[in-house]
Amino acid sequence: MDQKYKPLFESFKFRSGVEVKNRIIMAPMTHSSSNDDGTVTDAELEYYARRSDGAGLVITACIYVTPSGKGFPGEFGGHSDEMIPGLTRLAETIKAKGAKAVLQIFHGGRRVSPALVPNGDVVSASAVAATENSDVVPRELTHEEIESIIRDFGETTRRAAIAGFDGVEIHGANTYLLQQFYSPHSNRRNDQWGGDIDRRLAFPLAVVDEVKRAAAEHAKGPFLVGYRFSPEEPETPGLTMEDTFRLVDELAQKELDYIHVSLFDFRSKPARGADDSKSRLEWITERVGHLVPVIGVGSIHTADEAIEVQQTGAPLVALGRVLLTDPDWVQKVETGRADEIQPRLSLSSQKQLVIPDGLWRMLTAREGWLPFTD
Repeated sequence: MDQKYKPLFESFKFRSGVEVKNRIIMAPMTHSSSNDDGTVTDAELEYYARRSDGAGLVITACIYVTPSGKGFPGEFGGHSDEMIPGLTRLAETIKAKGAKAVLQIFHGGRRVSPALVPNGDVVSASAVAATENSDVVPRELTHEEIESIIRDFGETTRRAAIAGFDGVEIHGANTYLLQQFYSPHSNRRNDQWGGDIDRRLAFPLAVVDEVKRAAAEHAKGPFLVGYRFSPEEPETPGLTMEDTFRLVDELAQKELDYIHVSLFDFRSKPARGADDSKSRLEWITERVGHLVPVIGVGSIHTADEAIEVQQTGAPLVALGRVLLTDPDWVQKVETGRADEIQPRLSLSSQKQLVIPDGLWRMLTAREGWLPFTD
């Protein structure tokens, strides 16, 4: 191994006591390959097995905590105890290869399709349509429903602990329900769950508290809790870096194991709420990196880019798309073959790369998301 990449292969111990063998994480990526009832398929197990012997930690695709939160066809569910056997197989598959297994827990809110949720009942913080799904106006959640969803996050955490996962990641990013409550674009309430910034924070922070409570009660050993968020929104009103600074200040006081900054490009600069002399990731690590570990992610393809992420102050690096095109990324860097990393997807390589049919259809239909070789 080239010695300049050695920092990527140092072990890391989280606050909870979970320890990983290196600083490289498989980022959560939707794969649309579960059964219609939310149970895990053999194809998913094979997909994760192929990618779990290099990274120190694998974060799964998101799992809906209640049927009203199902965001994608082929998404696996964590909404009932009937899911536990399949989740157990998933955790065992990931851990058998040497990685720690983290389940990402989620509610889609107004971003779900009516066809995927019971009675087509799309819900959110307020009756405000999403910019990219403007023909669907969600129903505003009641106080009782909000409290029920908070409990659902706790119940899915309990199931993750029973299934043998090493932790959960709360999905508060990518404009899904937790972000919808924090965003002034999607939250127009004037009660304890919305209005000023403190009340818009109430729901995501209540979810954090409930997840941590459930983890403490049900985990039999070290069990981590992380939180993923998106720093900015393009809408006006919408989240700015100033809002994100308040969010991370609050999260840093929650004794989380990490915060995970959801970015398409880790070098991206702020648009509003902070000057563009530094990247969003640099701003966040400088503000709270001494209080809570930060995971950097976004268009990291090479080992040099992974080191560049660490140089921002983020000790942990999440790889997404490049682990689809080259599941052996970690091993190649570790054995001095970083120049052999394959960043492009060959259209004849589905079987070799062990990519399920549902995910393969997504990848080949989504123009511009992955480069192709043929």
